[in-house]
Amino acid sequence: MDNRSLQLTDWLPTTKKEMELRGWDYVDVVLFSGDSYIDHPSFGTAVIGRLLEREGLRVAIVPQPNWRDDLRDFKKMGLPRLFFAVTAGVMDSMINHYTANKRLRSNDAYTPDGRSDMRPDRAVTVYSRILKELYPDVPLVLGGVEASLRRVSHYDYWNDALHKTILADSGADLLIYGMGELPLKQLVREVRNGKKISEIKDIQQTAFLCANKEVPDNPFSEEALLYSHEECLKEKLKQAKNFRVVEEQSNRLFAARMLQMVDDKMLVVNPPFPPMKEEEIDASFDLPYTRLPHPKYKEKLIPAYEMIKFSVNLHRGCFGGCAFCTISAHQGKFIASRSKKSILEEVRKITEMPGFKGYISDLGGPSANMYRMQGIDIKICEKCKKPSCIFPKICFNLNTDHSDLLDIYHAVDALPGVKKSFIGSGIRYDMLLHKSNDEKTNASTQTYLRQLIKYHVSGRLKVAPEHTSDSTLHLMRKPSFDLFYQFKRIFDDLNEKEQLNQQLIPYFISSHPGCSEEDMAELAAITKNIFFKLEQVQDFTPSPMTLATEIYYTGFHPYTLERVYTAKTKDQKNAQRQFFFWHDNKNKRTIINELKRINRHDLIKKIYPNG
Repeated sequence: MDNRSLQLTDWLPTTKKEMELRGWDYVDVVLFSGDSYIDHPSFGTAVIGRLLEREGLRVAIVPQPNWRDDLRDFKKMGLPRLFFAVTAGVMDSMINHYTANKRLRSNDAYTPDGRSDMRPDRAVTVYSRILKELYPDVPLVLGGVEASLRRVSHYDYWNDALHKTILADSGADLLIYGMGELPLKQLVREVRNGKKISEIKDIQQTAFLCANKEVPDNPFSEEALLYSHEECLKEKLKQAKNFRVVEEQSNRLFAARMLQMVDDKMLVVNPPFPPMKEEEIDASFDLPYTRLPHPKYKEKLIPAYEMIKFSVNLHRGCFGGCAFCTISAHQGKFIASRSKKSILEEVRKITEMPGFKGYISDLGGPSANMYRMQGIDIKICEKCKKPSCIFPKICFNLNTDHSDLLDIYHAVDALPGVKKSFIGSGIRYDMLLHKSNDEKTNASTQTYLRQLIKYHVSGRLKVAPEHTSDSTLHLMRKPSFDLFYQFKRIFDDLNEKEQLNQQLIPYFISSHPGCSEEDMAELAAITKNIFFKLEQVQDFTPSPMTLATEIYYTGFHPYTLERVYTAKTKDQKNAQRQFFFWHDNKNKRTIINELKRINRHDLIKKIYPNG
């Protein structure tokens, strides 16, 4: 697909002039986004815009509106016939802006040339309040990651406070959480049938506020009452208990409706839709994207787009259930996979893109090797509310056959114009080391492991052991570090046999709940012993709606209600983080002093054998 063959009208309009080029004098929906407008299925703004277009609506997109001036960006498209929609973009705006130390980041990957000043903090709330002030009578719908993770009372790390549902702060009429295609299509149908958005109370995967006396009858099979926001403010233990209910309901095939009092209103969170069927997820990926940034950006580079423009997402969802990860809170634990036909068609489009040199950078997903995996007996899954299918051990009912994924890899590599496809997403090596009762599954896993290492690593393979301490890993819902040793042996042996010069790149986290300085010192000694100088490391950042964040804020584990230590102060965090960089001479003296303080002279000898 060549830029020169495209017209400005091949993108959804972002200005009045672009509306006029289409012959429009009004729009049905105006969508405000904290990201730049990239018309590609990896960016939610484009997906929602194209979906509404497919539903026959006129849609305009206002990317990164200026919230500091006379607010002309919020007025330029006029009043929509149906509603305004607001998203912060692909990332939460606070995580996008700040490091774990709450320092401002110097760039924003979703903005042209990486500029860091093109969206406000708490973008959803800022945009929503402006729209409600300018147009109080026009319905406002929220969506995207930032809104999803703030749908109930949640801890906000950046001002160290418990926040109400974002519906209360923003004044919005409706919140669509998770991947929004199915609820949005139903919303459009009901609005077309003459219903006002304020009257629509029964769509799955939506949340709204209403007067306590006006809570609608429950059309779903179950209901769960959460502690009120005010109770949680007074007692952190109640917030911890709430989290368990929210997480369990988010991970059920048929969940309960949840209710929570906030101020003098009732928050109603309807249960999620079942996982998208293959034809439904295909329909989303097969929409007529240009796959390119809007022409208004001209020659400017958008880092996030450069990273994914030659990659393909095979599925949504992740059943890992990691304690620090927001994926299950947004996409859910059940895997929704695309068809082989849809995937190959997207790869064909990539081969026609300007600049494509034959290499697919990633055939992946939230976790690369979960494609088409689900419960063998779905009736067992219907009763399950565990957040993970692979922790503390791999579920006996989980199909871990990698055959379908191998078939995709082979088919993609056989396409004209494709020289090689790589796996850039992280893989779950615990599933590759798992011994199933089914021999066909075991054979597929062994084949996948060899094929992956031999043909699909672009020099470096990402894996995420996250820590070496068993107690910390248990809190993280991650497998024992022993499995990493096993995987590394296989990786090294195969590299030697095939004469490949490839690296294993492990990811680690410091200051996670349950982790102590002693655990970090052990991590330094263990990773040094297997010849790693760590690169991919991060300090734990509490983000809303994760197990680890609730432990960080409340001090309690929501499932056991036991107290858990977490490093919180800057000094405590830095003391842990320094162990990642034991090889830096600037850290040597403080590390040795710290190891003396905790009486671990044995670790001094392991980390610094030469004194």
